[in-house]
Amino acid sequence: MEDREIVNLYWERNTSAIKETDTKYGGYCKAIAKNILGNHEDAEECVNDTYLNTWNSIPPNRPNVLPTYLGKITRNLSFDRFRRRHAEKRGGGEIELILDELGECVSGADSVEQKVEKKELVRAINSFLDTLSQEKCNIFLCRYWYAIPVSEIATRFGMSEGNVSVTLNRIRSKLKNYLKERGYDL
Repeated sequence: MEDREIVNLYWERNTSAIKETDTKYGGYCKAIAKNILGNHEDAEECVNDTYLNTWNSIPPNRPNVLPTYLGKITRNLSFDRFRRRHAEKRGGGEIELILDELGECVSGADSVEQKVEKKELVRAINSFLDTLSQEKCNIFLCRYWYAIPVSEIATRFGMSEGNVSVTLNRIRSKLKNYLKERGYDL
């Protein structure tokens, strides 16, 4: 079924929208959740929550790119669940490592004054990603959007783990400089 038709099912409040979403994008959402959570049961729960959030948000939203819409919901729910589960534990895991890696580039502060700045920051990061080669952009997204381990990225791109780590380090350094040049205080 086409994405447009699935979105129309949501707008019609037809419960088959969830079945069609699961059929077409269930594996995609589960992969995102599992990469972040590292646990099959938690990933399943996040995917179910994704379907509920999607049901509750369409309408009024009408996503143009359904997989991106679902991926963003899944990712946010997965990170929220991860933070709740690890609120008192720090260190050792893949997500802590990812957040630490990006921490030098982007602050995680959530003050009211920074709400507008966050939208601008997202635009700046997207603009930065447009300057990268397709391969480097994909490596960055695999690591920092999909939370894929370095070893799996290396396999996927036919690179050594060390090469992937160096590439990610260089991209983060360029991102940091790019953001500083645009006035972001890092």
